[in-house]
Amino acid sequence: MLVLTRKLNEAIMIGDDIEITILAVEGEQIKLGINAPKSVDIHRKEIYLSIQQENSEASEIKTNLLENINEYFKKKP
Repeated sequence: MLVLTRKLNEAIMIGDDIEITILAVEGEQIKLGINAPKSVDIHRKEIYLSIQQENSEASEIKTNLLENINEYFKKKP
């Protein structure tokens, strides 16, 4: 993990087109501004993990459904 120290209104660049700026520091919280192309998805980590879990569960349902359909047609004379 890369650890960088930044002050208020300072920024870091990720690649050529993502800029993260420190907007405010309030106690134990900081506010970040993220400037990135619209094609880049940006989520809080807990939201990202929730999306990944839901996608995984949805793909399992589809797999189970296809297996059930396959078994149904195997049993038909």
